[in-house]
Amino acid sequence: MNPPPTLPWDVAAPFTQKVVVEPQHLDHFQHTNNVVYLSWLEQVAWGHSQRLGLGFADYERLGTGCVARRHELDYLAATFAGDTLWLATWIAETDAKFTMWRAYQVIRESDRKTVLRGRTQWVCVDMKSGRPRRMPPEFVSAYQPVTASAG
Repeated sequence: MNPPPTLPWDVAAPFTQKVVVEPQHLDHFQHTNNVVYLSWLEQVAWGHSQRLGLGFADYERLGTGCVARRHELDYLAATFAGDTLWLATWIAETDAKFTMWRAYQVIRESDRKTVLRGRTQWVCVDMKSGRPRRMPPEFVSAYQPVTASAG
């Protein structure tokens, strides 16, 4: 499902997924729990990676995967049960060797407000040893940074 065309994305045409905040996503303050956002960001990242042609089966075949080294999340507004959110992600930068940064933006559909911005640094590792490993050509080709601004 495509998001409404008027959402104010930080980049042109990011990869997107829709979620609806459910009661089980809420914390004691009755807004979306921070850990839930992190889980959603992981889901949209995997969806994007699969769209780029690199699912977990490809990681296993190549013996190389990406693991999170650092998350930076800015919570800009609270969300509540019933809110429809659009999660977006894109590759923001890569050294084409060992690391890349994936950016995220979450927009509430009802008021078009960005409620979260974030990024994760991913490190390429050998899947058996867990040690850093150079990106295979498939990673370098698929994980290209988005440079165009949405304006």
